[in-house]
Amino acid sequence: MNWTDERVEKLKKLWSEGLSASQIAAQLGGVSRNAVIGKVHRLNLPGRAKAGGTATAARTPKRSAAAPRAATYASRVATRTVTRQQGATMLKEEIEIDAVSEITYRPASNVVVPISRRLGLTELTERTCKWPVGDPLKDDFHFCGNDSPDSSPYCTYHQRMAYQPVHDRRRNNG
Repeated sequence: MNWTDERVEKLKKLWSEGLSASQIAAQLGGVSRNAVIGKVHRLNLPGRAKAGGTATAARTPKRSAAAPRAATYASRVATRTVTRQQGATMLKEEIEIDAVSEITYRPASNVVVPISRRLGLTELTERTCKWPVGDPLKDDFHFCGNDSPDSSPYCTYHQRMAYQPVHDRRRNNG
């Protein structure tokens, strides 16, 4: 099957009207849905219109007028390229995204920071905290060394730092 100028024009017209590749193939006759899709890509045709709209309206993202943000929020506008499917065609479009993040500080309640016993590696036992403190390549490197409950590798304070509940980690990491 050859793509004549008339068939290409008819393809462009039907595509802009929002017909699917299968429907266009049936109207053109003697061509498969995949052949229509391939030709659409080679012609770099824009996304099709949805029923009751134009091709331009289908591609243009709708932006609502947002209320001004409170001053306690850190806000920035970023542009992101998004690929989305429009019928049988994948479209790339750039959209603006308001990235907003709220930063809150919540001090821990009733936390007592223990004074480290400053033990070396050879001084550790099953009942001492093995939390490393400092740079291992420096002379002042040591381990916490405080008592650790129930054969845990860490004291109560360092357990709270090492073992965070899943929902707290997700909230803290974004």
